Amino acid sequence: MAETLKKGSRVTGAARDKLAADLKKKYDSGASIRALAEETGRSYGFVHRMLSESGVTLRGRGGATRGKKASA
Repeated sequence: MAETLKKGSRVTGAARDKLAADLKKKYDSGASIRALAEETGRSYGFVHRMLSESGVTLRGRGGATRGKKASA
């Protein structure tokens, strides 16, 4: 996929739909946005926008969460 896209080139029409579907599939199977951005040679923001446009529910950032302590 990365070879077909030139960095900074516009992605429109069928190519955009195919890219969005590929990104959605990989993201749903556990790939991070940053990993997808590096793989495709696009920016984090571009990948994030493509996923949002294709209706993906984005995962949280992970790591420790702050909240109420669970009572023992």
